[in-house]
Amino acid sequence: MAAVLDTVRALFAPKTETAFRIDAENPSDVVARERLLDKMMGPDRKKKSSEALRRNRVPAEGLALVARDPSSHVIGTVRLWEIEAGVTRDEIRVPALLLGPLAVDSDHEGKGIGAALMRAAILEAKKRGHGAILLVGDAPYYERFGFSADKTRTLMMPGPFARDRFLALELRDRWLEGAAGVLVPSGRRLAEPPLKNAA
Repeated sequence: MAAVLDTVRALFAPKTETAFRIDAENPSDVVARERLLDKMMGPDRKKKSSEALRRNRVPAEGLALVARDPSSHVIGTVRLWEIEAGVTRDEIRVPALLLGPLAVDSDHEGKGIGAALMRAAILEAKKRGHGAILLVGDAPYYERFGFSADKTRTLMMPGPFARDRFLALELRDRWLEGAAGVLVPSGRRLAEPPLKNAA
């Protein structure tokens, strides 16, 4: 993963006081990430249909990334989650990734941070052998990375969603061909808290 991140850093980090770097998220980033998401997405962010696929799960291995400013503060985040994108006619489950949320601190917008996070996430997902990435987002923004609604016509989110914002990018040709149904989570669950002893 380090080689992919170094490539993205070289391509997308301007050599000025506004420089940033893309890095793997680490446990010490949790508070900063959650504050950033609350700031940029508001208190209702956990009510979205995508949240049902992320709840009580951990991101896919190596696919939780952050953007850092020169002082190493978290100024952007993106995470990808393992899901099943429906089943085929032969009842074969189709593994895929769900991207989100993607967020960049409003104080750092317009610097290419969101695009750098997207490109790093896509490159790393492809390197790790994943077949497709799905998301719910603004088509005009995500189309530049190859996402479209064409591949999601037979798929559904587990709750309300806007069909024209439900997008996919195949990392392997025809990966989603024949897949139909509701997305379900398949990633590793968060470790459950230990049970308290009965009093």
